[in-house]
Amino acid sequence: MATEWGFQRAAGTCLAGLVVVLLSLHVLRRRRRYNLPPGPRPWPIIGNLNLIGSLPHQSIHSLSETYGPLLHVWFGSSPVVVGSSVEMAKAILKTHDASLAGRPKFSAGKYTTYNYSDITWSQYGPYWRQARRMCLMELFSSKRLEEYEYIRKQELLGVLSDLFNASHIHNKSLLLKDYLSSLSLNVISRMVLGKKYLEESRNAVVSPDEFKKMLDELFLLNGVLNIGDFIPWLHFLDLQGYVKRMKALSKKFDRFMEHVLDEHIQRRNGVPGYVPKDMVDVLLHLAEDPTLEVKLERHGVKAFTQDLIAGGTESSAVTVEWAISELLRKPEIFEKATEELDRVIGRERWVEEKDIVNLPYINAIAKEVMRLHPVAPMLVPRLAREDCKIGGYDIPKGTQVLVNVWTIGRDPAIWDSPQEFQPERFLGKEIDVKGHDYELLPFGAGRRMCPGYPLGLKVIQSSLANLLHGFNWRLPHGVKREDLNMDEIFGLSTPKKIPLETIVEPRLPHHLYSP
Repeated sequence: MATEWGFQRAAGTCLAGLVVVLLSLHVLRRRRRYNLPPGPRPWPIIGNLNLIGSLPHQSIHSLSETYGPLLHVWFGSSPVVVGSSVEMAKAILKTHDASLAGRPKFSAGKYTTYNYSDITWSQYGPYWRQARRMCLMELFSSKRLEEYEYIRKQELLGVLSDLFNASHIHNKSLLLKDYLSSLSLNVISRMVLGKKYLEESRNAVVSPDEFKKMLDELFLLNGVLNIGDFIPWLHFLDLQGYVKRMKALSKKFDRFMEHVLDEHIQRRNGVPGYVPKDMVDVLLHLAEDPTLEVKLERHGVKAFTQDLIAGGTESSAVTVEWAISELLRKPEIFEKATEELDRVIGRERWVEEKDIVNLPYINAIAKEVMRLHPVAPMLVPRLAREDCKIGGYDIPKGTQVLVNVWTIGRDPAIWDSPQEFQPERFLGKEIDVKGHDYELLPFGAGRRMCPGYPLGLKVIQSSLANLLHGFNWRLPHGVKREDLNMDEIFGLSTPKKIPLETIVEPRLPHHLYSP
């Protein structure tokens, strides 16, 4: 028995050694065949994963300082190229946009988005093109966003009222994230689902707190480096437990989505000429369109709905929390912002969406926070669909391609004092966030740019403007502004590691705070 066990162990060791040798030979052949961008020498099996810490965008940033703006690394057996300059971003997202428009088949896309059926992780092709058209022409069209402006206004006034009520508790600090996530979730729930499905009630499928935890988990799991995605023969072991969490999360979301769709279908049945009232209605209507190039199945409607809720909730809440955090460290910027608000808006009304164009300093603050704290610091990974060349280097088909907008936002060749929060740098300049200016790409650019950015931008600008207009902000007693923690957590989004705790004081007439 001992001899048999010893033989099996020896055979296993030989097999593992053979795998290492074959993988090393494969890597060497690949490097000889292509003129790859510079990068660190990979280890057998793990590649360069040993160089990637808990904040991958910062690890990649350090590597790019050594190897240059186009970096080649290996995540396990997967080749990865990262662009970290304006020139490289433009080459990836514009010049070679079509060639690099694929998506890697990560476990997150399989298990949390109905087998790559959503907008974010769907593979490039007819299905994705149809989904993007639906977003641009139906879900996020200017007309549709105008129709829903009253929802955004009502929910914002409700949160401002809640903050006003909380301010009456003397020196009582509050977690700003709770109010911002409630605002975003209520806005997107009413726009997408038609009502606040997530209000506390006996018949609620999931409680608001639980749903927020589900969204946090979704963004975390869609951004993690799952070992099984990069070393496929280890996938079945699920070494980090991420796949188990993805499957559990998927069941929770599916239960909620089934309830939403059943309720919407029941409401539509038997009503001749039913007019869609929300985005789920629009999707169900499109699913019945016989002219669609690719039939939109029930699981596709659920995937898109989940995508709309998650994307519309996270980006604005994260960005505004970072903005208030930065302003608490620089009171002089807050003073300039409120001076502009008092001069343009006055103290007898709230800021409306149509006012934003007349508030250049508020716009500058929003851009500056998206420069320093992009929600997706390396955007969503792309995949090379064919061989191409960038900067004289080969990018082989099947290579994962990233753009490190976090590094671009800190490039001293573009920005003076890049580590400093200075909104003035955007005054008098035509740099926008719509994917045309590669210095500032919080929503990406090209074919795979976030299709919901017009909505996210509206919520960010209007909520930030009104939070600054309606309240004075200060840190809790004993907390110095230089001690404010500004660490972040990496996922598909990058929120503050420690949520902002702050004290608010009303600065407008009290009657304005009644919703």
